Amino acid sequence: MALSLADVAATIAAAIPDHEALVFRDRRLTYRELAERERRFANLLLARGLGLERERDGLANHESGQAHCALYLYNGNEYVEAMFGAFAARVAPINVNYRYVEEELLYLLENAQARALVYHAEFAPRVAAIRSKLPRLELLVQVADDSGEPLLDGAVDYEQALAASSPAEPAATPSPDDLYVLYTGGTTGMPKGVLWRSDDIFVSAMGGRRQDGTLVASREELAAQAKAGSQAGAKALIGPPLMHGAAQWVLVNAMVGGATIVMPGEVKRFDARDFLATAERERVATVSIVGDAFARPIVDELRARPYDLASLRVVGSGGAQLSAPNKAALLDLLPHAIVWDGMGSSEGGLQAGAVATRGNVSSGSFAAAVDSVVVSDDLARVLDPSEREEGWLAMAGRKPLGYLGDPAKTARTFPEIDGRRYSVPGDRARYNDAGGIDLLGRDSVCINSGGEKIFAEEVEAALKAHGDVFDVVVAPRPSERWGQEVVAVVALREGAAPDEASLLAECERHVARYKLPKAFVFVPVVQRSPSGKPDYRWAKARAEAGN
Repeated sequence: MALSLADVAATIAAAIPDHEALVFRDRRLTYRELAERERRFANLLLARGLGLERERDGLANHESGQAHCALYLYNGNEYVEAMFGAFAARVAPINVNYRYVEEELLYLLENAQARALVYHAEFAPRVAAIRSKLPRLELLVQVADDSGEPLLDGAVDYEQALAASSPAEPAATPSPDDLYVLYTGGTTGMPKGVLWRSDDIFVSAMGGRRQDGTLVASREELAAQAKAGSQAGAKALIGPPLMHGAAQWVLVNAMVGGATIVMPGEVKRFDARDFLATAERERVATVSIVGDAFARPIVDELRARPYDLASLRVVGSGGAQLSAPNKAALLDLLPHAIVWDGMGSSEGGLQAGAVATRGNVSSGSFAAAVDSVVVSDDLARVLDPSEREEGWLAMAGRKPLGYLGDPAKTARTFPEIDGRRYSVPGDRARYNDAGGIDLLGRDSVCINSGGEKIFAEEVEAALKAHGDVFDVVVAPRPSERWGQEVVAVVALREGAAPDEASLLAECERHVARYKLPKAFVFVPVVQRSPSGKPDYRWAKARAEAGN
């Protein structure tokens, strides 16, 4: 079976039309109602001449043959409707980081060749400031919010446009070759648009595999799976912003499982109290978070006040590694649940996972997903699981086509090894004695100190074991002696006093001495993206400045 993401959504909506699909603030939509709004958005795009431009056949891996619609939105029903409406029109939706300033936004919309933009009214002044520099941008759809910003000249109001658009089936036939485009966060460089075939990302990360790793065989099986989940009353709370790939993957997995998708009311930042209150009110079975940036506030909130979370069975984390101390704390507070720690990337899909239960917690060691392998440092061969050589985590099966408009980077990230094409996003790894994979860290945040490679994530995990550390990011700064040296940018828990000797002692319990920070910079808050990923450019600047 090969499906477009539009086919996936339509199959599920047809199977469970009257089941509640989405809960956001005071809005509750069934799968039937959600599908109708998606069709209306698709027909809006088609009426404006957006859709397929060239079929996939004959295009290079870095090229797109579809119009692109950028989603510059906070979480909400509009994000889901516009994303799947675009798929139904054979338009590729583009995720946009809502924290971008004008220059960054201009870069992304130019790079993405966006012809349409859906944005919350709050962002209207920013859109107005750059629209004259974007001659390709022909359709502006403004989503009303509480900002009071008026409708931009030439823009259409989202709700009015949907009301005026046809609810009929769109005059487009989506293909499994249609693109799913995911822009990387740009925390270590400029954002890049990763191009996936719809069918490949569905299989790799969005529920197209059964639990045993085999493929879902038919639409009938997909429909039956959704019906079973809906009858069981499955509900999934999505914590991270949908502009983040991991949140989109959780969303589609939840739909495939027939779940009701729940979103917290606070959308501009992560609010642990609002998140847990929503989980309690809606009796959710699963919640999704992003690493320690979400886990720590949740742990603190659970310790501060009681919540009835008896329905909760799974805490799923993706997009950033979850440290062992925070896993243990979550499991102590939620003893009836498990913690699932997923590892993936924009370029690799879901590559590995680890399940933690109370009394059985670790960090950094994962079970490989189907087709995840480790390849040699020189990209010459695939390592045997019996080898302990450090190499690159790679994906051999379903993988992206390439980077939009960048054939050189496409060739570097998706090399051929022994005649087979692999995805090598840049994560260092090695096989371990337990038959799994130890993830060492992203090469782009590797510190070379005196010829030794030190991965930032490894030192961060060691420092997070200290009870006074609320958050930490590790970055390099120049060193006359070592070339580079490790600096820890640390945010302490409220009331804690800086104690470098104690921090070093804790760190030394977990990593070799040459990996210990040479200096500490204490900050009130560690800067991260809304999805919880560390901003290494910011951390490097703080490390070099020393404050």
